[in-house]
Amino acid sequence: MFIDSHCHIDFPELAERMPAVLAKMAENRVSHALCVSVDLPDFPRVLALAEQHPHIYASVGVHPDYEDTPEPSVEQLVELARHPKILAIGETGLDYYRLQGDLEWQRERFRTHIKASRIARKPLIIHTRSASEDTLRIMAEEGAGPAAGGAGGVMHCFTESQAVADAALDMGFYISFSGIVTFKSAKELQEVCKRVPLERMLIETDSPYLAPVPYRGKMNEPGYVCHVAEFIATLRDVPLPQIAETTSNNFRRLFNVLQ
Repeated sequence: MFIDSHCHIDFPELAERMPAVLAKMAENRVSHALCVSVDLPDFPRVLALAEQHPHIYASVGVHPDYEDTPEPSVEQLVELARHPKILAIGETGLDYYRLQGDLEWQRERFRTHIKASRIARKPLIIHTRSASEDTLRIMAEEGAGPAAGGAGGVMHCFTESQAVADAALDMGFYISFSGIVTFKSAKELQEVCKRVPLERMLIETDSPYLAPVPYRGKMNEPGYVCHVAEFIATLRDVPLPQIAETTSNNFRRLFNVLQ
């Protein structure tokens, strides 16, 4: 069985075909999925999915790309994270690729999420793009990792260098690979994937985006996470059941999911 550690099935293009999405998960032996929050106004629909389906979980947070949206407070995030189906804080982090100018508000938002994670004892889901130096610096300054008293978390949809992966691993974080790792153009990322310890690896779709080969260019969905696992198994020359079992156990360990 596989677990999709990061998806956005509350987005309209997937939510409107939810029965088919859930059926594809079952068909492809995807036992659970974590539906990740990107802003507070849409958080109720994320939580509703988790409440309606026993095998769907949720997070709470505000994506760094969302500039014109209500800013979360530490207290608000902590309170919302009390719900038993909320497994994590995020997604949060830094993204200097899409936004320009003074992004101090983005860095402060990231610090808010880390503070909430420490108080709530819920792991962080971290997004970083064109901002790895500041991301790692703030993680260290705010004590995001377990060794510093934080709850740890995962570097989601990882596309960074080996040096960034090593720094995150040293802080106690997990590394999650999406369909990007299956792309022919992702040779450097594939080399990183070979080196990340299996016991610290997760798999994800980030659906509805970034569909893996052989569905690249089409709408992604949680049922396709098995293709990420298949590629990694071939890349690392290990049996597919080992990737499935290890990444699923890693998910349960990180997010404190017993079943």
